[in-house]
Amino acid sequence: MKHHEAVATECAEPYSAAVALRAAHELRDALGRPARVAFAFVSPDYIPHLGEFCEILRVDGHITDVVGCTAGGRIFAERGIESGAGFTVLALDCDAEDPVPLTESTPTFEAEPNAFVALINPYEIQADEWLQGWNTSFPRVPCVGGLASGGKEDEVAVFVNGHSVNGLVVPVRGATTILPVVSQGCRPIGEPLTVTRAEHNVLYALGGQPAYHALESAFQTLSDSEKSNARGNLFAGIAGTEYIDDFKPGDFLIRNIIGADPDSGAVVIGAIPRIGQTLQYQLRDRSVAQEDLARAITAGRIPGRRPFASLVFSCLGRGEKFFGSSGHDAGQIFESTKGKSSIGFFGNGEIGPVAGRNALHTYTASAAIWVEKAV
Repeated sequence: MKHHEAVATECAEPYSAAVALRAAHELRDALGRPARVAFAFVSPDYIPHLGEFCEILRVDGHITDVVGCTAGGRIFAERGIESGAGFTVLALDCDAEDPVPLTESTPTFEAEPNAFVALINPYEIQADEWLQGWNTSFPRVPCVGGLASGGKEDEVAVFVNGHSVNGLVVPVRGATTILPVVSQGCRPIGEPLTVTRAEHNVLYALGGQPAYHALESAFQTLSDSEKSNARGNLFAGIAGTEYIDDFKPGDFLIRNIIGADPDSGAVVIGAIPRIGQTLQYQLRDRSVAQEDLARAITAGRIPGRRPFASLVFSCLGRGEKFFGSSGHDAGQIFESTKGKSSIGFFGNGEIGPVAGRNALHTYTASAAIWVEKAV
């Protein structure tokens, strides 16, 4: 049995046929065999040239399919590149089916894939709504990916072989699968409480007390330095299951706190909670995010699986301004795979499973570590 392999390349130049050809030859020579699929993340100025760009990669790079999207910032190996023209490309010799453009109808497969990688144009598809239907159709299959970024609507694109699509999935199958890594960068504060009154996305009562009072109580548990940095960094965490005695990071789906009213006691969140769910407020900060990503990587390891590549989808808000380094998320993932080829992008949202259910995230790092069974 041959090993699956992957190679990656990057460019920090505006588009030209010459730079595309150079990349194609580099990928072909480094891999030494045809690639089943390549992921390409490009700066928005590449949009007018996507047809030629993908055709050169496919023909001269010996790649069956090229999929990708625009990116406001790119990731290559252990580095983050938060601005400027260029691209990153990962070519994989792996077991995968043809890329599937997303339409109103859900695709069918002869056999259920091991996993999916998804790329979404947020101007064309409401990712949260799409995921609800996708989870119903494929409840046991992990899906990892990101929402394209780059600017205004005409500066954002998702593409398959040079053709723009609203979104796509790449089904992963056979001896290849992906290990999902999701780091939401938050830790629980205060106490886990049961939702006792809510209407749509407005929380009125948690554990029989006003939701705002519970938020205030959680805030008071913070240190003085944490309180000073808490503005804009407090979130609501909805538990994936109520059957846990000791909740930890990774047990919650993190959602924004949109507003709070001390007079009515209401807290508005970016989710639709249901009565009886467990909710705990969360704090996001740099040290927590570092620890949470390390925890998620460790939790995702499975003995007997050989990593050979990774894709990293990191929030636009997790770059240098947050960590002090553009390559924080990229570096941890790259190190965890012992330097295997890795690319990614800074996006408008991240997709990955939490508590066994695929979800849309913000301020998150989501990674797909490509693995195969050991020989």
